[in-house]
Amino acid sequence: MEQRISLITLGVTDLARARSFYEALGWCGTEVEETVFHQAGGMALVLWDRRKLAEDCGLPDSRPAGFGGFGGIALAHNVRTDGEVDALLRLAAAAGGTVTRPAAVNAIGFYSGVFTDPDGHPWEVAHNPGFTLAADGSLILPRFAAPPEDT
Repeated sequence: MEQRISLITLGVTDLARARSFYEALGWCGTEVEETVFHQAGGMALVLWDRRKLAEDCGLPDSRPAGFGGFGGIALAHNVRTDGEVDALLRLAAAAGGTVTRPAAVNAIGFYSGVFTDPDGHPWEVAHNPGFTLAADGSLILPRFAAPPEDT
């Protein structure tokens, strides 16, 4: 298996509301058969009815509609400056999202905050100078130090 993520699909309770939210953040999507596809660099973010997604995965949708608990997925959007973190959190709140962790220097030492979209999907917005962003926004991971070998 190649090391790649091609699509992230978010199960949403109201497709029109979710599409409007992401459009307010500046994302351009294309709706095809009650599914909205957003090109996101070398991958895609997809919005699809939560119940249909659960059924397609062969899983029960045990969370009630509108329940804002953690759904087991977190998305991250890295930016180039601390100011961009603040601006994106303000934009998300104005678009109808909820800031769940205001921007601050986190325990690891970089500046970040978290918002959720109207369906409770968490997005971390981070400025981590150790993670390079290419001109096209692609994330370039650093060469992490190898763990010490057992002797």
